[in-house]
Amino acid sequence: MMARLKTRIQTVKTCAILIATGALMGGCSFASDALWPSLTGKDPKGNGKAQTTIPASRAEANRQPTLSPPPPPALGNTNFIPPQVTQGSATGTYVGQRVVQLRGELQRLQSQINQQNTQLQGIRNLTIRHSRNYHTTVGAINSKLQVGTTPGNPALVNQWNVAQASLAQVENDIAQMNTLSNGVASTSTLSAYLLETTRAAYGLSGAIDEDHRQLSILEDEVNRTVVLIDRLLNELSEDISRQSNYLSAERTNLTTMALAIKNGEILGSSLGNRAFASAAPSASGGFAPSPLATPGGVRRPLVVIRFDRPKVQYEQPLYNAVSRALQRRPNAMFDLVAVAPNRGNSARVALAASSSKKNVETVLRSLSDMGLPLDRVRLSALSSNTAQTNEVHLYVR
Repeated sequence: MMARLKTRIQTVKTCAILIATGALMGGCSFASDALWPSLTGKDPKGNGKAQTTIPASRAEANRQPTLSPPPPPALGNTNFIPPQVTQGSATGTYVGQRVVQLRGELQRLQSQINQQNTQLQGIRNLTIRHSRNYHTTVGAINSKLQVGTTPGNPALVNQWNVAQASLAQVENDIAQMNTLSNGVASTSTLSAYLLETTRAAYGLSGAIDEDHRQLSILEDEVNRTVVLIDRLLNELSEDISRQSNYLSAERTNLTTMALAIKNGEILGSSLGNRAFASAAPSASGGFAPSPLATPGGVRRPLVVIRFDRPKVQYEQPLYNAVSRALQRRPNAMFDLVAVAPNRGNSARVALAASSSKKNVETVLRSLSDMGLPLDRVRLSALSSNTAQTNEVHLYVR
């Protein structure tokens, strides 16, 4: 009996040892798995910090990426068809004859409206086609500038000329809209006179009930025609206004694009289109003394351009700086200061001052090409004891 009990106890101990050994072996298995390399491509330690950093491309690093200009404003899409003129029977009275005359005048008026409506739809189709041609060309230019190209690329110059021609066609379309608007205004005046004459016919003597019934129908149709002409005139005026604003903005964008083509890299949209309101022009013209110190201390320049070598490439940094300044302060004004080193004899100082003024005029032309209105920039010049070479400073005021 005791021998059997000892045998069972020994068996239980053996099983317990085997189970514990299995658990330990399982733990070693998980631990050893972490030491072997993974075949899945993942980091065996479980963290994903070991990554290769790919530098941004030239296009991704651009602060003002612009692949295409903003879409043109939508044109009206109303088809202005005047209502049908209801025919009436002759009554044999003088008033009845007058109603027939007025009905004929309304039909001639509506025929004129149909012609103007046909002309309007044709102008709209042309404007849409010319705008699409312009956007296609500008998009191709910006796509090439976005990745960088050679300065003054002849292919881009030719495309720019095509874009300018397409924009000139849009301008011609606006001129046709203006001519049509003048014609519609004359039609509106005629329709108002016809409505007044129709209402005055009620006061003619010798009318019968049928005459007044036909006059009532005619007055309603004339009134609806007047409303239609007013809608045509209003929609046409809105189209002209929106297209004119768009044309003005794209002209300045084309000027900025010409500078970008000259440099072989994209700048962005015109700086003038970033301003929400135009500031008053400066009272001072030309070069005038402009102190760089303020009551709070020395002014810090937004941009410093050092002309210490030929062909300084300053346009892109200048554009980015002014663009960011206008984003923060759309009504910002600027001081453009020519700084000349005050070193050497008087002749050398005078020569440096003259050269510095030429540099500031060059920068001013660049700002103008970028679309910044010149009445926002005030020029000044000074000599500096610390300047090593001719410099141009741009300040925000």
